[in-house]
Amino acid sequence: MHGLMQDQPLLISQLIDFAERHNGSTEIVSRRVEGDLHRYTWAECAQRARRVARALDAHGLDPGDRVATLAWNGYRHLELYYGVSGAGRVLHTLNPRLHADEVTWIVNHADDRVLCFDPTFLPLVQAIHVRCPTVERWVALCDGSHVPADSGIPGLVSYEDWMAAPGLDYAWPRFDEHTASSLCYTSGTTGHPKGVLYSHRSTVLHAYGAVQPDMMGLSSRDSVLPVVPMFHVNAWGLPYAGAMVGCKLVFPGPALDGRSLHGLIESEQVTFAAGVPTVWQMLLDHVQSVGGKFATLRRTVIGGAACPPAMLRAFEQQHDVRVLHGWGMTEMSPLGTICSLKKQHDALPVDERLHILEKQGRAVHGVEIKVVGEDGQDLPWDGRSAGELLVRGPWIARDYFRSTADGPLVDGWFPTGDVAHIDEDGYLQITDRSKDLIKSGGEWISSIEIEHIAMAHPAVGMAACIGIRHPKWDERPVVAVVLRPGAQLTPRELLDFYRDKQLARWQMPDDVVFVDAIPLGATGKMLKTRLREQLKDHRWTT
Repeated sequence: MHGLMQDQPLLISQLIDFAERHNGSTEIVSRRVEGDLHRYTWAECAQRARRVARALDAHGLDPGDRVATLAWNGYRHLELYYGVSGAGRVLHTLNPRLHADEVTWIVNHADDRVLCFDPTFLPLVQAIHVRCPTVERWVALCDGSHVPADSGIPGLVSYEDWMAAPGLDYAWPRFDEHTASSLCYTSGTTGHPKGVLYSHRSTVLHAYGAVQPDMMGLSSRDSVLPVVPMFHVNAWGLPYAGAMVGCKLVFPGPALDGRSLHGLIESEQVTFAAGVPTVWQMLLDHVQSVGGKFATLRRTVIGGAACPPAMLRAFEQQHDVRVLHGWGMTEMSPLGTICSLKKQHDALPVDERLHILEKQGRAVHGVEIKVVGEDGQDLPWDGRSAGELLVRGPWIARDYFRSTADGPLVDGWFPTGDVAHIDEDGYLQITDRSKDLIKSGGEWISSIEIEHIAMAHPAVGMAACIGIRHPKWDERPVVAVVLRPGAQLTPRELLDFYRDKQLARWQMPDDVVFVDAIPLGATGKMLKTRLREQLKDHRWTT
C-alpha cells in the first residue's frame, strides 16, 4: 500500500523561491573585487537569478549543459548558483587556484559552453581561452565599465549586460529531482581530477542535513560568513542552507586576510562562520596581535583539514566561540560529520569536553559510516579499533562524471581513503589519510597527531609531518615547521616539547626542519606529496 502524500520534486529553485517569499528583506552583503561592499536582499537575488536563467535560454543552452564559474564568494556567484541550476543547466564551479593547464583540462572534459569569471582572474582566462573550444561565451562578473577593452577575448561581455535582456518574468521549470544540478572536480594529487556531479535531490537533502541543530544549526536569526570558497564543493552547502533558513549571508570576496575577515565579522555582526584551518589561523593571529575580540561570532565550522587542538582551544577559551569540527569530502557534497556535544557531556571537566570536540564528530542523519579492517570486516565502535572509513547516503557519489574506470563503491559503500575509529557514542576520529600514514619498523604512526602537538608550541605557525626514508626503520617521522614572525626555536627545543605528550617513544618525530612555507593545495590543504619531494634528500641532524 502506498502513502497518500503529494509527490513534489526537490529542486534548487524551490530554495530561492522560499527565501524570496519568506525572508525577502534579509540582507546579502558582499565585498566585491572592486573593493566596496554591495548590499541587497534575498528578494533581489531571486529576481536577478531568474534573469540569469533567461540569459541562458536566450543563448540556446540545452538542459544539462554546463556553465562554468571562476569566481570568489559574492552575490553574482550566488545568482549563478540559482539561475543556472534552477533553469535545468549544470553549474560547474572551477578552482581558480589550479594551474592553467589543469583548468583547461577540466573545462574541456566538462564541455563547458559558458564561462563566467571575476575580473581578478582575467590573466587565467587569457591563458586558457584559445584552448577551450567548447566555450562559446565568456562573461566578466562586473558591469560594462569594468570590462577591459583590450582583453583579447573575442565576444567578452559584462555580466550586467549579458543578463540585462528585457523579457517577461521567468517561471522555473519543473523536472525530475535526480537531474544534475552542479559539478565540482576533486583536487586530486595524482592523475587528472575527477568530476563529482550533484543532483537537485542530493543538494536539497544535504541542505536539510546541514541546518539540523546538532550540525550547523542555522536559523533566520544568523548572520553567516562562508569563508570556505563557493568554487569548491558548493561552499559546504551554505548558499543552499542559507536560502533554506533565510539567514543573512556575508561574502568576503577576494579579501581573506585576518584583518579583512575580522573587520567584516564585526561590521556585519556575523554569528556563524565556516572556513579551513589555514585561513582561521591568520584570523586568530590578527585578533591576537591587535588585542581584538569577537562581539557577535558564536560558532564556527572548521573543516577541510583537521583542526589543531590549540586552535580549537583558542576559539573556545579565549574568544567564547564554539568550534564545530567537521569532516567530509567533495564526493559527499561534502558534509559527513560535525562535532557537537551531547547532554551527557555537560557535567564533564572542561579539558574532557574539549578533547571530545577535537574529534570529527557524529554523522548527520543521511550519512552512514563504518570502519573496516584489512580483511574488509566491520570493526567495533570502541574508540580504539582504527581502519578504513567507508560511507554511504543520498548525497554521496556512486561514480565520477564521464569516468571510464570501474566505479569506486565497495559493496555499495564509498571508500574515503581516511583511517579512523568510532567510539561508543558514534563520535568519529580521523587518525590520518591512508596515504599519509608513516610506516616505521612495522608500526603505523599518525602524522596528524604529531602535527597537532607541534602546533601547540607558541613559536610554531604551521606544521606538517611526513615520513622520510630511513635505512633501518623504513620510514621515520620528520616535522616541517613554519615559525611565527619573530619567533625563535631550535629543533632540539621542539623535540623536547614532545617528551611529556601522550606519545610512545617510537611515535615521536626524529627531526625538525624549518621551512619558509609549507606548500598548500588549491583548497588550502597541505600538499605533503610536494613536501616529500622537497625533503627527499633530507639528512638526519639529530
